[in-house]
Amino acid sequence: MASVSDAELKKMTQDERAKALGMTTEQLTGKSLYVEFDPDAEERFTYPWAPDVDFNKRTEFDCDGKTTTEVNSQIRELMREGYGTIVLKNPRGMHSLGVGILSRLNLIIEGSTGYFTVGLIDGPNVRITGRVGWSCGENMMSGTIMIEKNAGSTFGAAIRGGDLVCRGSVGSRTGIDQKGGTIIVGGDTGALSGFMMQRGRMVVCGNAGKNLGDSMYDGTIFVGGEIKSLGVDAVEAELTDLDKKWLTRKLTQYGLMPDKGVDHFTKVVAGKQLWNYDNLEPSEKKLIL
Repeated sequence: MASVSDAELKKMTQDERAKALGMTTEQLTGKSLYVEFDPDAEERFTYPWAPDVDFNKRTEFDCDGKTTTEVNSQIRELMREGYGTIVLKNPRGMHSLGVGILSRLNLIIEGSTGYFTVGLIDGPNVRITGRVGWSCGENMMSGTIMIEKNAGSTFGAAIRGGDLVCRGSVGSRTGIDQKGGTIIVGGDTGALSGFMMQRGRMVVCGNAGKNLGDSMYDGTIFVGGEIKSLGVDAVEAELTDLDKKWLTRKLTQYGLMPDKGVDHFTKVVAGKQLWNYDNLEPSEKKLIL
């Protein structure tokens, strides 16, 4: 934008000026963000440098006295040796444990971890027997993460794919900027969960804090308990038979199916009043153009 001169802008049409200045006049109402994948393209979902691991080849590693860098380096070395199941013992609340794993792996962490646990992953199946700190699973692309106890704030921030599950309760801003995938919470979630959500699904079996789904652009939130309050442009929608089938399948898969079923869940979606961003910035647009 900085490379475009005033003289060049004057020669452009309004649409050309909008694009040159990084703005858009595109009307998004009615467009679907649904993406279909070609099942024949399965080989493209693995990285060419990913190690060929055997899930039946198992090893254990004691984190006690090690730095995070040493532990994460050891995980990669064990994967290069073909280990497909790695058990980490005594994590003692270490931060950034297991980040950046871009391959198939069965990772079991016995204990609790700190901030940014298993962030930026693409493919592994992770089970953590304890609690996790802030931002567990941040920017996760695919795979599964199962937390047996509670999780801190910003659980699943900017997640893009896969299943991120916490059997207990989670903190505030869960699923902030969620771009895909599924977040499932067995207990309660804090304030501003689903803030700026763009795609994907979030399921909260317990209660949700205030401002749920504030400024959500797309995606769906299901809540089995009470909702303290909805955020800006978050509205309730009809729970369809298709929703009930999906909830039943997902919650059964992770052993979180409520005794009374799923008929009581509340469905929350975007009210779509924030879809046309141009309309929100008339003064700024007038000033520039």
